[in-house]
Amino acid sequence: MTEQDRGRQLRRRHMHERQAVIFGVLLAALALAGLGAAAVFTGSLNLPVFAREFAAEPSPTATQDPYPCPPAGALPVPYGQITVKVYNATNRVGLAGATAASLAERGFVIGAKETAAVRYDGTARIIFGTTGVAAAYTLAAQLDGAVLILDPRTDPSVDLALGAEFAELKPVEQVTLDPAAPLVAPAGCTPFDQVVAPVATEPPAAG
Repeated sequence: MTEQDRGRQLRRRHMHERQAVIFGVLLAALALAGLGAAAVFTGSLNLPVFAREFAAEPSPTATQDPYPCPPAGALPVPYGQITVKVYNATNRVGLAGATAASLAERGFVIGAKETAAVRYDGTARIIFGTTGVAAAYTLAAQLDGAVLILDPRTDPSVDLALGAEFAELKPVEQVTLDPAAPLVAPAGCTPFDQVVAPVATEPPAAG
């Protein structure tokens, strides 16, 4: 074998070695990317905050703005005097209708059964005006985890927007309302005489 042939053979061997190294690095990078994607998909790896900022906008969650306590000495409102509009703020078909039927069986007056304009991730939102505070607390006793929201309406009607975490109303025997006992103010509520009603800028939306 001549020196020229030997040199050509060495150059060919070096080229093959470089290609093998490059392919190895590429395969390792692909494997790491695949493992990372699998970890994110299964939830074992959390993306940093700056990466999550580009995710789709989440639907509203269970945040609680200031809300009024029941008026001093206010008693639960008889169910037949409470008009409730029930909104389905999920993608579960028939949720508003089924819940409205359960409320009607308990004596509540159903004003509407509709799909909410906005999805909600929490359990439920109860929306009411200053004249419907006692009615809102009476309705809230029928389910666990509801968020109370005061809006500018002037009538005593109440809206119930059902969220993704809602399962069903509490069993009737677990509703601890005493018609003769004043409603109990929960921790964190604003005394009723200090409440400032929101100002209506557009028709209130229950979703």
